[in-house]
Amino acid sequence: MGKNITYKILEAHLVSGTLEAGNEIGIRIDQTLTQDATGTMAFLQFEAMGLDRVKNELAVSYIDHNTVQIGFENADDHRYLQSAAARFGAVFSKPGNGICHQLHVERFGIPCKTLLGSDSHTPTDGGIGALAMGAGGIDVAVAMGGGPFYLTAPKVIKIHLEGALPPWVAAKDVILKVLERYSTKGNVSCIFEYGGPGVASLDVPERATITNMGAECGVTTSLFPSDERTKQFMEAQDRGGDWVELKADDDAEYDDIFTIDLATLEPLTAAPHSPGNIKRIVDVAGLKVNQVLIGSCTNSSLRDLKTVAAILRGKTTHPSVTLGVAHGSRQVMRMLAKDGDLADIIGAGARLLENACGFCIGNSMSPGSGEVSLRTSNRNFEGRSGTRDAQVYLVSPEVAAASALAGEVVDPRTLGESAIEIPTPDRYDIEDSMFVFPESVTDAPDIERGPNIGAPPIADPLGETLGGVAVIKVGDNITTDHIMPAGARLKYRSNVPTYSTFVFEMTDPDFATRAAATRDQGLHNVIVAGQSYGQGSSREHAALCPMYLGVKAVIAQSIERIHEANLINFGIVPMLFSDAADYDKVAQGDALSVPNLREAIAVGSPVVVRNETQGVAIPVQTDFTDRQRHILLAGGLLNYTKEQS
Repeated sequence: MGKNITYKILEAHLVSGTLEAGNEIGIRIDQTLTQDATGTMAFLQFEAMGLDRVKNELAVSYIDHNTVQIGFENADDHRYLQSAAARFGAVFSKPGNGICHQLHVERFGIPCKTLLGSDSHTPTDGGIGALAMGAGGIDVAVAMGGGPFYLTAPKVIKIHLEGALPPWVAAKDVILKVLERYSTKGNVSCIFEYGGPGVASLDVPERATITNMGAECGVTTSLFPSDERTKQFMEAQDRGGDWVELKADDDAEYDDIFTIDLATLEPLTAAPHSPGNIKRIVDVAGLKVNQVLIGSCTNSSLRDLKTVAAILRGKTTHPSVTLGVAHGSRQVMRMLAKDGDLADIIGAGARLLENACGFCIGNSMSPGSGEVSLRTSNRNFEGRSGTRDAQVYLVSPEVAAASALAGEVVDPRTLGESAIEIPTPDRYDIEDSMFVFPESVTDAPDIERGPNIGAPPIADPLGETLGGVAVIKVGDNITTDHIMPAGARLKYRSNVPTYSTFVFEMTDPDFATRAAATRDQGLHNVIVAGQSYGQGSSREHAALCPMYLGVKAVIAQSIERIHEANLINFGIVPMLFSDAADYDKVAQGDALSVPNLREAIAVGSPVVVRNETQGVAIPVQTDFTDRQRHILLAGGLLNYTKEQS
């Protein structure tokens, strides 16, 4: 049988394992990206491993998350990252240059290449035909040093597209339809591969929006073929020489096929508080809106913002609405300015926000208490905006702009029968002055470290037994934002002892104090959770900081892919209830033990958790590969990597 495009790329990059769904494989990584919320720790870990130079084809260190500089911490981290990039041979993207995913599609993404990024929305580059995946920073550090990235050979689900989008229906509505079908959980070790005649109707920015939000389904990545539309985009970016064709064989096999007739779609929204809570815009039309924010790595392309400018042209934002617009890159901003579109956006009353993640991660533009905020970003978890009781709806740029003018949710199809046509430019306005390329550095400078930057903490090797307490019990759909808050707290990302004081801050403000007390008594902490634990960001601090607080195991009904890998990377044993009903056999505060944990992990024998408080035995699943077992025994990937060198 023929091959799909996923397995064509995997086969070309395979370094270990066999390409059969469910097997662990190791693949060569061509490109890596980091951003400042995760990159500081990634480079600190790169140093701690004793690595001295980037060895993959391209490594880019972006500054796009923590550009608000209140206090010295963020500025110090930026200085550290620039000096580390120069020392180790990475490209450095200065603050204000733009959002990593938008920039990487514009300037670096190449079809058929592999890209590993310390950000869960790295799959954005799947829109250009790259196999792009998010991972924890320590996995990216290994890849920068030339090491392979390990993953489970995936099942491949074909999203078969027919037809073309009707007027006022956008790429955002395509991925919201996919989320409606597949939800935010249960898709671990799957890849979405888009195909069918409808693909040709979508340009690269539209495809990138779709692959970006595939992350909300929990899949490993999403990707499109590389075709004439891809070639057109890359030639306009003056990178036509990097283009290669990539398509599935006519008889390619898939594990499932979901067909979408684009012509039948309508405007959709993800209502509070999940990207999977899909509603039709017609069903929420008329809802009063307080804030509209347009941008983020999902919808900040030239196409998106030209569409917004055309809707706003000659009009004024409703008096009750605050409108903010963040461009994805300086390239986008410069072209909007030259074409007059930026004047239309400003003239409508929009606040211009920095070319950065900003509002998406809750470190700026938080809504007022209980306010309704329409956003073109990709996540609307409770509290992520920075306001716990805000009602955040995820929408397309078309819905956002129309609603900003009306002061209420508007179906953009009411704006007219004909859609706004945004052609792909023959040439983008290319100017890379805010990239610092390693070849421009004449010598290897010393690395600059501010007082907030500390060495990454290292776990002890796995002990013979586990004995401690269920320090917290949480329910379903616990995100990495619940575990490790973003927003203003992110400035402590380089200072693990301080950042750890905020673990589970929103869910249980006393968690860190309680966990530290247990740790200081020489006992182990165990987290108990329901389904889809650790969904959302690739933020490895959601494992690193609990490890620092003495967490040695997580027992859950299910754990999402990136977070499970991060737990293993930091020496925390992920366990799954063999029977989901056993979740009810553990209460917060119960004493838990596993007498022979190290031996069981070493040989792969069954693990039984004893609840000493309730007098019950709870069998759990610990299905690890040989490599994962050795990492856990060593106390994490950092220790393991040192042992192998």
